[in-house]
Amino acid sequence: MAYRYTIQQHTYHFNTLRELLAKAGPFRSGDALAGVAAADYKERVAAQLALADVPLTNFLTEHVIPYEQDEVTRLIIDSHNAQAFAPVAHFTTGQLRNWLLSDEATPAGLRQLAPGLTPEMVAAVSKLMRNQDLISVARKCEVVTKFRNTIGLKGRLSVRLQPNHPTDDPKGIAASIVDGLLYGSGDAVIGINPATDSPAHVQMLLHMLDSIIQRFEIPTQSCILSHVTTSLQLVQQKAPIDLVFQSIGGTEKTNKSFGIDLALLQEAYEAALSLQRGTLGNNVMYFETGQGSSLSANAHEGVDQQTCEARAYAVARKFSPLLVNTVVGFIGPEYLFDGKQIIRAALEDHFCGKLLGLPMGVDVCYTNHAEADQDDMDNLLTLLGVAGCNYIMGIPGADDIMLNYQSTSFHDVLYVRRVLGLKPAPEFEQWLLKQGIMNEEGTLLPVQDKHKLLQLMNS
Repeated sequence: MAYRYTIQQHTYHFNTLRELLAKAGPFRSGDALAGVAAADYKERVAAQLALADVPLTNFLTEHVIPYEQDEVTRLIIDSHNAQAFAPVAHFTTGQLRNWLLSDEATPAGLRQLAPGLTPEMVAAVSKLMRNQDLISVARKCEVVTKFRNTIGLKGRLSVRLQPNHPTDDPKGIAASIVDGLLYGSGDAVIGINPATDSPAHVQMLLHMLDSIIQRFEIPTQSCILSHVTTSLQLVQQKAPIDLVFQSIGGTEKTNKSFGIDLALLQEAYEAALSLQRGTLGNNVMYFETGQGSSLSANAHEGVDQQTCEARAYAVARKFSPLLVNTVVGFIGPEYLFDGKQIIRAALEDHFCGKLLGLPMGVDVCYTNHAEADQDDMDNLLTLLGVAGCNYIMGIPGADDIMLNYQSTSFHDVLYVRRVLGLKPAPEFEQWLLKQGIMNEEGTLLPVQDKHKLLQLMNS
């Protein structure tokens, strides 16, 4: 179906919904690299105005990637909940935007609506929004998940403690874990990106994390961010796997480039459930995404990177994950050139994920060759805290020495919790109080030299 809009006697033509979505998005380097961005600001505005008039039902019949060609498209269409969609089925994209910003869109109403929205719908409406709109709507979306604690409650911000080490040295990892716990980080997950995907090596790290969690009775979960096939192999060996991790994308070709498909993820999901390691809930999956992954794999199928990203959330949603996060600035300036583009992309990702019913976190990050710095990340961190982000990353000094990128530190976590009055997950908060790490007001307490966590360093 063709779309058009006239501005000052010039009519702009958009041949497909895929083209319209791409040209309506805010400018970013990845879409320009892919050759799908608007030619100039006027064409972008024309595309946004045309997109605002598109009925939401069009997204159910005109697919950005053909149904027969792509299993992610088939998942989106086949799992669409018509009953949940019914209250907004008569809306255009612009009308959906206005309704989302109104007081009629309550947290309960948004929760009920989520299964009725497709990724393309939420990507489209995000393209019509300013940053404050993305923040306002995302803040109303409450998505709560459970494994050994409760993540995503209003007024709380959780943290993935990320103790990566370039050689996976156990003492180096232990030092970072102790550091993070003593700063109140780690309630989302203690998650390590391993330096090698060797099953024996991953199993060693799993046992290390499990022993720490069990020894100190920490109400959290662990994850080694190895490939899903490695995790499956270790499940069969009854390794202490809490969460199964995988990077995912928004097209079938992208996921093939990761060595996965939906059937493999289903197998991993069922395997993780079979271990029955959760005490409060059974959300057992952890997914990471990021704008630009499909383009970098030459697998974007002509779809803009933000719409591809939203489609990845349909993959995540199928498996009821405990955690999903966009590693927003990790891929590099070829896709998100500077701090402005990174901030916008993060707010879009968080908004789209939350609106689709996902427990969204964000790795507030950038690579050293991007036109960005820690001030940009401070701004983004604060905006995400206001927007109700479920969790962020906690990394020693904000510098991941294994993955070589800049993120957020344990101190950054303290900052955003303090200025916005946010607390850790309730079960983890009680553990921090019991350990004498934090008081009722959320203030860190002086740590005695004989604190039992410090003894871990020498054990």
